[in-house]
Amino acid sequence: MFEQFIKDFEKQVVPLTRAQNLAYFEATLSGSGTDYKTSADFEKQVSKVYANRAAFLQLKEFKESGAVRDDLLKRQLDVLYLTFLSKQVDEKKLDEIIVAQNELEKKYATFRTEVNGRKYTDNQIDDILKSNRNSSELRATWLASKQIGASVAPVVLDLARKRNALARDVGFTNYHVMQLQISEQNPDDIETLFDELEEMTRPAFAAIKDEVDAFLSTRNAVAKSELMPWHYQNRYFQEAPRIYAVDLDSYYQDKDVVELTKRFYAGIGLPIDDMVARSDLFEKEGKYQHAYCIDIDREGDVRVVCNIKPNYSWMNTMLHEFGHAVYDKFQDPCCPWVLREPAHIFTTEAIAMMFGRFASNANWMQEMLGISSQEAARIQAVGFKTLRLEQLVFSRWVQVMYRFEKAMYENPEQDLNKLWWDLVEKYQMLRRPAGRDEPDWAAKIHVALYPAYYHNYMMGELLASQLYAHITGKVLGSAAASGLSNQRAVGKYLIENIFKSGNKYFWNDMIQMATGEKLTPRYFANQFVN
Repeated sequence: MFEQFIKDFEKQVVPLTRAQNLAYFEATLSGSGTDYKTSADFEKQVSKVYANRAAFLQLKEFKESGAVRDDLLKRQLDVLYLTFLSKQVDEKKLDEIIVAQNELEKKYATFRTEVNGRKYTDNQIDDILKSNRNSSELRATWLASKQIGASVAPVVLDLARKRNALARDVGFTNYHVMQLQISEQNPDDIETLFDELEEMTRPAFAAIKDEVDAFLSTRNAVAKSELMPWHYQNRYFQEAPRIYAVDLDSYYQDKDVVELTKRFYAGIGLPIDDMVARSDLFEKEGKYQHAYCIDIDREGDVRVVCNIKPNYSWMNTMLHEFGHAVYDKFQDPCCPWVLREPAHIFTTEAIAMMFGRFASNANWMQEMLGISSQEAARIQAVGFKTLRLEQLVFSRWVQVMYRFEKAMYENPEQDLNKLWWDLVEKYQMLRRPAGRDEPDWAAKIHVALYPAYYHNYMMGELLASQLYAHITGKVLGSAAASGLSNQRAVGKYLIENIFKSGNKYFWNDMIQMATGEKLTPRYFANQFVN
C-alpha cells in the first residue's frame, strides 16, 4: 500500500532532513571545515534515502498501476517519483558531487576579496563600487572581486560534467533539462517565456541604460563610450546603479532594520518574532556573506541568515528573506510532510520579491518610517523610478544567467569565458574589458552551487507583479493602499490561498486558483515596462 510506503519513507527521511538542515545552518555561520563536512555527511544520508533503487521501483509500480486514486496521495506520488528519479544514479558519483559542492560552499563562504594587501567583505566591496569615482581604483576593486573565479573554475566545470553524467544516467539530455523537468517545468516553455521577456524588455532597457550611462559618464568623468563594468556600482550589474536624486540609504541609516521588518509583518497578520529569534542576522568572521532562509523541519522552525547593514539594500533583503520565511511558517500542519513546502521554488521567490519591493515604496516608507506626506510625495516618483530601474536591470541580468547555464550544460567544453561576455554584451549591453579571458562566470556562486535555479527569480518577479495587482485590486479593493502596511487582509489572503496549500497542486494550477489566471508576464509589463 502506498500509505505504508509514505510512513516508512517519512520515518527515515524526516529526522535526517532536519539534521542536515541544522548542520548546514551551523556551517554557514561558522565557516568551519568540520561543520561543512558534517553537513555533507548528512546530505549524503538524505540522498541515499532517495537513491534507494527498490523504493524507486515501488514508486514506479504505484505510478504505472493507476491504483493510487486519492488526489492527495496521487500528488505525493508524483512529487516523490520525480525526486527519487533524479537520484537513481551511481551512489559513488553522487557522493563525489556532494563532497565537491560542500568544499565549494566553504570556499565561497570564507572568501574575502583582497585589494592592495587588504581583505574586504562583500558588503565593503559593494560600498566601494557604489561610492568611489576613481576609475583605476574601481577597476582594481572589480577585478579583485573576481579572484575566486579562477580558483574554483576547474572544480565548477568538473561538477558540471559530473552533473551531466548523472542526468544522462537517468535518461535526460543534460543536467539543466533534468532540473527543470523534475521541478515540473517544461524546458521549451521556459525558453519561450524568456524569449518573450527579452523582446518585451529590450527597448525599455536600452532607453533606461542610456540614461544610466549618461549619469555614470558625468559622475565618473568618463566618456559614455568608455564606461566599463566596474563603473556600474555592482560586481555584476545585477542591481540598479544609484542615478536618481533621492538617496534611499539615507532613510534607513539610523533605523533598526530588524524591528522594521518585524513590525511590518506583524501588521499584515504574519508575525515573525519567533523566526527572528532563531536567525543570525549580522556579519561575523567566516560567516556566509549572502542571505538565505531555511525551513529546518517543516514544523515551524524557520530561520534566516543575513549580514545586515542599515541601508536600503538590506531593508529590501530582510523583507525578501522573511517573505520566504512566512511562506514556510504558515504551511498547513495538517498537510502531508511531502507536500508541506511551497508549490514551487519560484512561488516562494514571488512572495519574497513582492515584499522586498516595498523598501523603495513611498507609501510603505511613510507608514513604516514615519516620513511626512510631503516627503513621501517628493520621493514617490523617484522611488518608483528606482524600482523600475531595478526590475529592468535585473531582468536583463537573469537573461545572462539563464542562457549561460543552459548553454554550459548543453556543452561544458565550449569557451565559457567568451560565452559569458558574449551574453553580458548582448543582454546587459556592457563592454567587455579588453583582452579579458578569465572565468568570471565562476565567481558567481549560483553557477557553482545553485544550478538551473536563477531563472526562477525572474519567474518570481512576474508572479510578484501578478499577486500585487490581485491583492491591491481584488483583496483590498484599492490600489491606493499600495504600501500594504497594517492590512491584515493581506496575511489572511496569502495564508488561505497560497501558504496553506503547500505543494498540493501543480504550481500553475495554484496560481490560477489564487489569482484567477495562470502565470502571465502581463502584470510585470504593465507595472515596469509599458
